[in-house]
Amino acid sequence: MTLTVQVELEDRGYPVHIGPGVRELLPEVIPEGAKRVAVITQEEIPWGVDPGIEHELINVPDGEEAKSLSVVEHICRQMAEAGFTRADAIVGVGGGVVTDLAGFVAAVYHRGIRFVSVSTTLLGQVDAAIGGKTGVNLPEGKNLVGAFWQPSAVLCDTDTLKTLPIREFQSGVGEVAKYHFLGGGQLDALEIEERVAACVQIKADVVAADEREGDRRAILNYGHTLAHAIETAGEYELRHGEAVAVGIAYAGEVALRLGRIDEARMAEHRRVLSAYDLPHRLPPNLDPNELLDLFSRDKKAIDGVTLVLDGDDGVETVVGVDRAVLADAMEAIR
Repeated sequence: MTLTVQVELEDRGYPVHIGPGVRELLPEVIPEGAKRVAVITQEEIPWGVDPGIEHELINVPDGEEAKSLSVVEHICRQMAEAGFTRADAIVGVGGGVVTDLAGFVAAVYHRGIRFVSVSTTLLGQVDAAIGGKTGVNLPEGKNLVGAFWQPSAVLCDTDTLKTLPIREFQSGVGEVAKYHFLGGGQLDALEIEERVAACVQIKADVVAADEREGDRRAILNYGHTLAHAIETAGEYELRHGEAVAVGIAYAGEVALRLGRIDEARMAEHRRVLSAYDLPHRLPPNLDPNELLDLFSRDKKAIDGVTLVLDGDDGVETVVGVDRAVLADAMEAIR
C-alpha cells in the first residue's frame, strides 16, 4: 500500500510518498533536468538507492556528530572538487540527522540546489524529513544554524523501519506521540503506513499555513523545549524522540499548573506515553536548574521563556511562563 500526501506550497509544493518499497520510486522524483546527484548517507545505513542517473556517494559520520558545520564544509568541498553545480541535485538517504544535514547543504551550496529526502527512520518519516527545516548543531544547542529549504520530494519507505534498533524506532514513536495532541486522535489504532501518513498530513497542513514558523508552525515543537535542553545538557544520553516524550509530559504538567488543561487531559498525556512505552521522567543525572537556564537559549525564546502548551483551544505558544511554575512542573517529572 502506497499513500501520498501533498505538501501544498504553491510552486514549491512536493509529494511525500509513504509505503513499503517506495525508495524504488527515486528515479521518478529526481528533479527534472538534474545532470548528476550527490547521495549523502551514512555507512551504517543498509538501504542503498539508485537515482537512475550519474551519482557520487558521500558518507558522513554516524550519529548526531554528523550535524556540524565542519561536516557541512567537508561535503561542500567534496561536491566542489567533483564539479557539482546548481544544475545538479542532492539525495539524502537516512534518518533525521542525514536529511537535516543534506537539506542544509542543499540550501547553502551554490546558494541553493534541489534535493530529495529518502527517509529511513520513523522519526524522519513523521517529522524531520517533512517541512523544509534544515540545520546543524552548535556546542551551545541543537539546530542553532539552519535554513528553510524545501525538498523536491520525500520518500518514506516503511520497509526500512523493520530493521531499526528498538531505541531508534522508539525515538520516532516519541514524535508520533506529539501528533496525538495536534489533532491526530487515536493514532495508535492505525497500521504503520496510515499512522505515518496521518502524521505527515498534520505536519503538511501546518507547514502550508506557516512555512517559516512565524506563528502556527511553532506547535510542531510540542515537547521540544525541554527535549532540546535535555539533549544539550545530557550530551544526547536520550535519543531525540525519548527526550521529546519527557518534554511532552513536562509540557502537560506546566499547562496543568497554569489551568490550561484539567487532570483528565493530563491523564491522556500519561496514557499516550505509556501506550507507546515512552519515558516520562527526567533522567536523574540532569540538573533542573541547568535545564531551566537552557530554556533561554531555545530558538523560540524571543520575549522570555516560551513553551508550546496544550489548552482548551488546542496546542499553542505561550510566552513568559513564570520560573516558579516551570520549576514546580520539573519537580513533578523527576
